[in-house]
Amino acid sequence: MLKLYHGSNIKIEKIDLSKGRINKDFGKGFYLTTVKSQAEEMAKRKAKQYLGTNPVVTEFYFDNSVLLSNKLKIKQFTEVSAEWAEFILKNRKASRTGFHHDYDIVIGPIADDGVVQQLDLYEMNLISMNQLVEALRWRDLNDQYFFGTEKAISKLQVL
Repeated sequence: MLKLYHGSNIKIEKIDLSKGRINKDFGKGFYLTTVKSQAEEMAKRKAKQYLGTNPVVTEFYFDNSVLLSNKLKIKQFTEVSAEWAEFILKNRKASRTGFHHDYDIVIGPIADDGVVQQLDLYEMNLISMNQLVEALRWRDLNDQYFFGTEKAISKLQVL
């Protein structure tokens, strides 16, 4: 079992995938991390966005034994790569292009503000994909876990 964290302005009692936003790094779904401080920062941002609310971090146990089985369709990026960057770019343009993947779970580095700046440079053809990947390799990026299907979230247990 792996402990994962979700930062918001409410305690998550039941995951509602319809509330996920399109154009996120790994698509529309429910996002968590193994890094509690990252979830705390996200919770602060959400509370600031929704005035009059407080930051809340909800903890989950994840039955990560499914990562070694073939019960779910899983995509795992272990490091920054061209494939990771292209996947994020496709997902971030999904509302315009209609892109949608069929993974239950996607795991990989998070595209924080610094990464987004580099992605923008690539999109404007100011740097190549190789330059993008090289510029991001040195960054110590936190992880993110995307859960995109009911089958996937059934592997999470609220603490």
